[in-house]
Amino acid sequence: MQRVILASASPRRLELLKQIGIEPEVRPSAFTESAAGSPAEVVAANAKGKCLDIAGRADDLLPVIGADTIVVIDERILGKPKSNAEAKEMLQLLNGRKHQVMTGVAVYYQGKILNRVCVTEVQFRSLREEEIDVYVASGEPLDKAGAYGIQGCGAVLVEKINGCYNNVVGLPLSMVYEMLEQLKNK
Repeated sequence: MQRVILASASPRRLELLKQIGIEPEVRPSAFTESAAGSPAEVVAANAKGKCLDIAGRADDLLPVIGADTIVVIDERILGKPKSNAEAKEMLQLLNGRKHQVMTGVAVYYQGKILNRVCVTEVQFRSLREEEIDVYVASGEPLDKAGAYGIQGCGAVLVEKINGCYNNVVGLPLSMVYEMLEQLKNK
């Protein structure tokens, strides 16, 4: 089993890594996220900042993985809602429309860093207002970018996706695996 340091407290990222045989040591980053730049620049910079924050306080024996996930619609970044009202507003904006889920991933190992962005297109089905209200009342939207979790009850909101499913959950596993392999073999 491969060991890494995960610069995130996300239970979803932890479970995803365990799913592919990686045993993460969780060390949440204290990096202050920025919203400056294009959505892709934002997630790449935030992932790199989180990764380097932890890498600067760790030895080089284990790779460090940092990640940041956002939902983007109409060039607007939707992070985690701060209230039920904000969650409802986000879900109404996504209702019946396509949007993008972007995850920036940075992997640091022995003085080298890779930084990439994965983009998945998601199509919401047309939702009735009562469906949005019931989902918001479940509490699930409050700790999810874009106010939904495709791996939970929010799965019924999604009509289809084009791209990496695990990216929508919070970590594009095939990309992370390739980045780890690339750094180990340099």
